[in-house]
Amino acid sequence: MILWIATVNGAELKGKASASWTDWPIVGQATLSWLWFDIYSSQLRTPDGHYEQVPNDVTPHPVALEIRYLRDISSKDLLEETQAQWERLGYDEAQTSAWLTLLAEMMPSVKTGERLVYVSDGRAGQLYYFNQQGQQRLLGNVENKQMNDTFLSIWLSPQAEHPKLRYQLIGMKQ
Repeated sequence: MILWIATVNGAELKGKASASWTDWPIVGQATLSWLWFDIYSSQLRTPDGHYEQVPNDVTPHPVALEIRYLRDISSKDLLEETQAQWERLGYDEAQTSAWLTLLAEMMPSVKTGERLVYVSDGRAGQLYYFNQQGQQRLLGNVENKQMNDTFLSIWLSPQAEHPKLRYQLIGMKQ
């Protein structure tokens, strides 16, 4: 599981979703490990500290998903894992391959301690990069609701590959 972005056009999210996400309460947090290797730690935030699952919509309200990488991962590996997760979730390959082409132009390689944060208002989203010193850079915007939901489905869908991680992120007991 990784973090990606879609289209870039310089538009800001509607409302205050991107500006105030750091003040939102944490809904849940989880660490993804493979064998004995920790890959990343993650946390989900919402304006009220609760995540509401709605059938067929993983982002019915604003969310911020933060991924702090615990090892170096190349851009190529992030993109390949994104594609694998979308295939596993059954998304249309023609649509997702177009999105992956866009992602390839902006997805950075990440080093241990760096973060990618995806902030969504429920319809659109923005992807941010934070270096090890906490300096922030906007990587791009997702203006398409379907792409917004498809991205967040990697972590928030009931069919996500790692259900324990999902339960921890959305604040539920498994």
